[in-house]
Amino acid sequence: MPTVREATHCLMRELGLTTIFGNPGSTELPFFRDFPADFRYVLGLQESVVVGMADGYAQATGNAAFVNLHSAAGVGHAMGNIFTAYRNRTPMVITAGQQARSILPFEPFLFATDAAKLPDPYVKWAVEPARGEDVPLAIARAYYLAMQEPCGPTFVSIPVDDWDKPTEGIQPRTVSRALSPDEALATDIAAMLDRSERPAFVVGFGVDRNNAWDEVIALAERHQALVWVSPMSSRCSFPERHPLFAGFLPPMREQIVKLLDGHDLIVALGAPVFTYHIEGFGPHIPPGAALVQIIDDPNVAAWTPLGTALVCNVRLGVKAILEHSKPPRRSAPRGRTAPPRVSAEAGLTMAFLMQTLADVRPADSIIVEESPSSRKTMQAYLPIERPQSFFTCASGGLGHSMPAAVGIALAKAGRAPLSGVPSTQRVIGLFGDGSAMYSFQALWTAADLGLPMTIVIVNNGGYAALSEFTAHFNIKQLIGTKLPGLDFVGLARAMGCDAARVERAQDLTSALQDALQSQKPFLLDVAVAP
Repeated sequence: MPTVREATHCLMRELGLTTIFGNPGSTELPFFRDFPADFRYVLGLQESVVVGMADGYAQATGNAAFVNLHSAAGVGHAMGNIFTAYRNRTPMVITAGQQARSILPFEPFLFATDAAKLPDPYVKWAVEPARGEDVPLAIARAYYLAMQEPCGPTFVSIPVDDWDKPTEGIQPRTVSRALSPDEALATDIAAMLDRSERPAFVVGFGVDRNNAWDEVIALAERHQALVWVSPMSSRCSFPERHPLFAGFLPPMREQIVKLLDGHDLIVALGAPVFTYHIEGFGPHIPPGAALVQIIDDPNVAAWTPLGTALVCNVRLGVKAILEHSKPPRRSAPRGRTAPPRVSAEAGLTMAFLMQTLADVRPADSIIVEESPSSRKTMQAYLPIERPQSFFTCASGGLGHSMPAAVGIALAKAGRAPLSGVPSTQRVIGLFGDGSAMYSFQALWTAADLGLPMTIVIVNNGGYAALSEFTAHFNIKQLIGTKLPGLDFVGLARAMGCDAARVERAQDLTSALQDALQSQKPFLLDVAVAP
């Protein structure tokens, strides 16, 4: 009869979970005894970095990532990025050590009180099995739940003395993941689109996550619908140079209503339309308009304040609507126009940085972003044209995207579980100077693994995103937002990466080209005008 450790290793191998992201502690060590030769351990220097790397890896591969954390303190360190993984709908099996069952009544050093409650409410399911023999079954259940739509992280707390107990091996099962649409409701929505005279689409991260890119383009073109991106979307879900692309909705109620005014039908695809950042008043959609939502998350469908909701996999839902809708006769609306090009003579501005990066980056490169103050400029001057090529955090919590970029680069440099084909796609991290300092340790892992990725620091000397709120909160002077004296080149080199700093616009193109051609992690610190 196998031990719990042996049965778990076999199960993980069958589920494609042979890459483990972790930062080990004493209560986890028995899990690694007789560590399988075909497994890979990816070390992160802090637990939040571990979860961020696993998040990027899971999003890039399409399979759940396996995470191993230390007990209460380690899980506590990781909570910020567990929250983000939950908002990202990232499939992830998180395990954490626990002290030995025999001494738990005495509240031993490094034990977790109510371990399964600690990550709530930001995991889909959490458990500390009642018996050591049940650990493999718990991990299997955690995996199947993590992979079911809407995906998300799960959590299993494992006492240190469970690993050597005998148990029965378990075989992996086939468990469906995608939610099929209600065909009658899909037919009704198709009829609504056929009747609409001026429809608008609002796309969110669910389109890219559910692999519905081609179907959404086909539906938009069939009905000549303008396409907006939902507020704060963490993925690209429509080609941003497409004639029907209208732009990005802000997270403010009144502005959303203003931008969608004149449309008689609003179809939200993989998106919570009403993502607000500040308080607003009045209607949620323009008067006279109807709302339809297609999303794989029943919770979002339930709290959406109005309209019709079709809860299903976005790709399957849009395919069902395509089967029943007819191309109406209407003129093509005009989408967003490209901004005028900016000149180097204006200095090293954010606009010039984004425009130059768009000019020189490889066409199939992947952008991973966490630079809130430059996001609007990025959206204007760095259009994304391909699926699975833009990632940021859905939660708004800083410290996610730098380690996520490392996880994505690791997935692309190796053989992804779903395709088995190695990729040479360049991963480009675009981070604000304030954001970068939340998880800079991730660059050590990138250097240790020799990942060919490019990190661009948008360095404006502080937490500039907060300046947007000064008028709203009637604040004349912001406190605690300046970041003078950070040496990103020195920090990067200390982590084992190549690095350079750019302070003049005329030096930017050659510096970016060098950074993009490097075969190891290369950080470029770009001093943009505040």
